[in-house]
Amino acid sequence: MKGFIFLGLLAGPFYYAQNVQDSVKTAEIESISFLKRLPVTKEIINVEKDLGQKNLGQDLPILLKNQMSVISTSDAGNGVGYTGFRIRGVGGTAINVMLNGVPYNDSESQGTFFVNVGDLTSSASQIVIQRGVGTSSNGVAAFGASVNVLTKNPGEKFYLKSDDSYGSFNTQKYSAEIGSGKFWKNRLSLMGRYTQIHSDGYIDRAFSDLNSYNLTALFEENKTKIRFMAFGGKEKTYQAWNAVDRKTWETDPKFNYSGAIYDAAWENIIGFYNNETDNYHQNHYQLLWEQNLNSHWNLETTFHYTRGSGYYENYKQDAKFSKYNLPDLIVESQTVKKTDLIRKKWLDNDFYGAVSTLYGKFENLDLNFGLVGNTYFGKHFGNVSGVYFPEIFEHEYYRNNGTKTEFSGFAKAIIKLKRFEFYGDAQLRNIIYNTEIIQQGDGEGVELDKTWLFFNPKLGVNYRIDSGKLFFSYAHAHREPNRDDIFANPEIQPEKLHDFEAGLEKSFGAVSFTTNLYYMNYVNQLVLNGQINDIGEFIRVNSGKSYRMGVEIGALARLSKQWNVSGNLTLSKNENKDFKNETDSGFESLGNTPISFSPNFIGNLLISYTPTQNLSLGIQNQYVGSQYLDNTNNSDLELNAYFLTDLNAKYTLNLKRTAVDFKLLLNNIFNKKYVNNGFVDDREPYYFSQAGTNFMFGVSFRFQ
Repeated sequence: MKGFIFLGLLAGPFYYAQNVQDSVKTAEIESISFLKRLPVTKEIINVEKDLGQKNLGQDLPILLKNQMSVISTSDAGNGVGYTGFRIRGVGGTAINVMLNGVPYNDSESQGTFFVNVGDLTSSASQIVIQRGVGTSSNGVAAFGASVNVLTKNPGEKFYLKSDDSYGSFNTQKYSAEIGSGKFWKNRLSLMGRYTQIHSDGYIDRAFSDLNSYNLTALFEENKTKIRFMAFGGKEKTYQAWNAVDRKTWETDPKFNYSGAIYDAAWENIIGFYNNETDNYHQNHYQLLWEQNLNSHWNLETTFHYTRGSGYYENYKQDAKFSKYNLPDLIVESQTVKKTDLIRKKWLDNDFYGAVSTLYGKFENLDLNFGLVGNTYFGKHFGNVSGVYFPEIFEHEYYRNNGTKTEFSGFAKAIIKLKRFEFYGDAQLRNIIYNTEIIQQGDGEGVELDKTWLFFNPKLGVNYRIDSGKLFFSYAHAHREPNRDDIFANPEIQPEKLHDFEAGLEKSFGAVSFTTNLYYMNYVNQLVLNGQINDIGEFIRVNSGKSYRMGVEIGALARLSKQWNVSGNLTLSKNENKDFKNETDSGFESLGNTPISFSPNFIGNLLISYTPTQNLSLGIQNQYVGSQYLDNTNNSDLELNAYFLTDLNAKYTLNLKRTAVDFKLLLNNIFNKKYVNNGFVDDREPYYFSQAGTNFMFGVSFRFQ
């Protein structure tokens, strides 16, 4: 069976992204309607239809792992807690993630931390993925893809809903949701959701405790639609970002070094600190105003505010007082210079702004104008407390601030001339980033005053054919380095990208086919060097010139009312040109080398079977080729290819006004031992272990 599935994967590269509407029809969402016509590679995912069957507690990046060119990762190994994804080999800091068009990437680190908004999938109606540069949008520039999560509106009728699940590693999810339906002369509707998720994690002690909520109010009258949303979450996770060396992975893959306490000789682990945790809460507030001005013009404006605060905690053994701005202590006439400390590093930040987009629609001309203004203010500080000296309590040893402001605007147009549609897009971004040191300590912070002004033009053309289209596009994009990049090297350069895309979309009755060729030519691309810093974030360096090129193929075959077969295939080549590796003695030229974390082959095969109206079964297969942990083309730092198979099943019991769904998800059914993420320390590989066979079982109730 395993060989049969693998042959099917190689022989049948299919792609499936079904587009079913929820309470707000896609035709009413101007941004989606405009996007569908653009000559860019894209997927529009209906969350309930495409992801609902496996939404049992794992984070959004894990649920997207079978999408085109996507690889998902999990620190805890089972998809709960800190997770992430790469698209076309590009990491999360270069993927522009938005929530309802509002930037979600952290302004300073440019990372996306889905752990802060647990169960985000349950609040989403659609997810739009654009690969490559795509079209101009809000937030950081897309250097591999952009992902826009569109949250759902309240339903038109009253309902009650609960989603509860349990699975391997004591993973539990409890969620309740209520919708008021329309009232007040059919103009107002409300909904609210609250979710708790707990998991012990596959990795030792890598537990996650996640709480999240979503409150939405929608007002609709004539040509006006106003939606207010308050959503967010609170997380506490035991740190699992240290990974394990290769020898340990081979013998004890679940081992976790985080929180280890050693003996006096630093040779043996004598225990673990039980609160080696990450703690953060994040609250989002968005006011979306959609106004139909007349038969040709629509205006969408969003005001947003995000409040975040939290810290991660570490046990620091034999720490020098001087490192933490503490004087040496005199104990029984002896000078004590070191002791064990509990360290907390804090981030307290605010992000606010406005996003406004004007849509114009005429007979042969579509126009789109956007203005964005956002400000981020982050306070970074650290405290230590004594383990053996209680007089050391919450001593602040460093503090620095960062402020980042962005103003940008774009203009887009689509002109239709018979079978041709010509597309133009111009964006101007101005970014100002300042940092200041209030108190120096532990090498934290640096004084910076940076300004970037980027002009990002794009153009393309569609040629309409029967039941499909051919398209070509070119995009030039720039992107500023993040906080860690600049701190590591204040002279680091912004990235530049020339992105060429050409594709075909075609339907043949029951078969839909899509293929896309891409060539992404980078200058000063910031690539992962395989190393991580002290909080598990990957370190990046300018690689000079590099490129990513490949073909993406996908199709959907509706074989019958019961059978659907779909899948996708990515074949690519990802190389640094004349890569220079930094060593203790200087730089060595390694010639052309593979870009880190960029496999040349990614394939997915999905088969669904619906024997009755109430029962559906599915199988998902993924094959990922080998990839490197750094850019040196060292075979000792290569991750092996892997093949995974997951199964899911859903049975719906329809009662009077109530629907009960029973869902089962079996992951990695062949118990494959594999690694899809890691780093390099002292030229040795470290691996993030992933779980073997595991399951989730869920029950959903909906009363209406």
